[in-house]
Amino acid sequence: KNVILPYVPKVSWSCMVSVLYLSVHLIPVNPVREDGLNPKSRKRIMPDLLTEPPAIDPVYEAQVYCNIPSIAERSMEGHAPHYFKLVSVQVLIRHGDRYPLYAIPKTKRPDIDCMLVPSRKPSHPQLEAFIKHMSKGSAAQMDGSLSSLPHFPSHSLCEMGELTQTGVVQHLRNGQLLREIYINKHKLLPGDWTARQLYLETTGKSRTLQSALALLYTFLPDFDWKKINIRHQWSTIFCSGSCDCPMRNHYLEEEQRRQYSLRVKNNNLEKIYVDMAKIVGIPTRQLRASNPIDSLLCHFCHNVSFPCTKAGCISMEHFKVIKRHQLEDERERQEKKLYFLYALLATHPLLNQTVNRLQRIAEGKKEEVFVLYSAHDVTLSPVLSALGITEARFPRFAARLVFELWQDGKRPKEHFIRILYNGADVTFQTSFCKDHYKRSSKPMCPLEKLVNFVKRDMFLIFNSTSYYDACHRRAL
Repeated sequence: KNVILPYVPKVSWSCMVSVLYLSVHLIPVNPVREDGLNPKSRKRIMPDLLTEPPAIDPVYEAQVYCNIPSIAERSMEGHAPHYFKLVSVQVLIRHGDRYPLYAIPKTKRPDIDCMLVPSRKPSHPQLEAFIKHMSKGSAAQMDGSLSSLPHFPSHSLCEMGELTQTGVVQHLRNGQLLREIYINKHKLLPGDWTARQLYLETTGKSRTLQSALALLYTFLPDFDWKKINIRHQWSTIFCSGSCDCPMRNHYLEEEQRRQYSLRVKNNNLEKIYVDMAKIVGIPTRQLRASNPIDSLLCHFCHNVSFPCTKAGCISMEHFKVIKRHQLEDERERQEKKLYFLYALLATHPLLNQTVNRLQRIAEGKKEEVFVLYSAHDVTLSPVLSALGITEARFPRFAARLVFELWQDGKRPKEHFIRILYNGADVTFQTSFCKDHYKRSSKPMCPLEKLVNFVKRDMFLIFNSTSYYDACHRRAL
């Protein structure tokens, strides 16, 4: 099965503090064993305090992707003129840091402990309380297979795709940040909130369920499990009952062909794969199919040396070449537009559900005022593309996309939205609000702009007037 791994250029982070730019070197500190493995090798990290590099750097981009919890995050969520009232928040998250989904054949799996240990870094002040609360969750209502999933990771050696302690902490931090803004400052939910005021939905993977629970715990500390109803979404693009879309599949296949064509043209990338295949002693085709970047990112994010065998070690140079190719792939992806066409059709059901809910709340309904979708990179990435936010980075671990709905206190019938990605306001990067920004003094977008985009304008490029027609109209 082909896997889309689009990588997008960086967002303009006008309010971000200087970041820690790390140059990383693998320094063996013990002799290699007879079997070629060196269990005690580790990276020596030499930090240089710099601002974000002016040019795209694969190591820097990987550090951003890892999203290791460190300094307190600054965000623009909840900012509006004093006479505006916040009436709804909808959050779409990517799960937190996880163990790889793929293993590099004939190499030792990265030794990562998925037990939650509050004394081990990275940690969070509420991690211990979170563990205790999760053990009492039998009263929660969870759809289908969700009820059989564990509420937090608990293996001493992580299972494939399992959420790590880092991933839990990332979302504990997300929930805490959103609570301070939306609950403490804007009183979005009252102290006696009810189950009807929440809408929670996740895919059927333990990492997405556990990420949702981690965020929810610090957003609503010690919540009553009887008020929690988590719905199961079988589709990673959250298309629910509107998944029949042949043209969406057509554009995805075309995009995958484009990716393949770009890869085979990259002689440097091919040399790297050949070299890595020799190191691990397998055919190049088999190595490529094992998606080595997924495993290498885990080594990188957890500061664990890349795999070694008797024939040598996979190095940072191997890692850089593959990462750089992903960035080059994204530049071409933006030019060819095939992924954009796929994204419009892939995300319409989710965006349509979002818009319908925002409209109901704008009309005075008090249900589902806080919404949490816990999803994957292949969920967030097409949403960003469909909205026209082309400058956004590929979703990092624990990425969050937030839709805020505001009521104008001076004109109560008027409602506005703000869209934020990892704390940065990207409202006026969207295709439907770029022009509005030029002629409006208000720091947000009229709700009807988003409504018109989802209900009508998304289909114009397909010469269609509806989702069904766009899905079934043959490409020109």
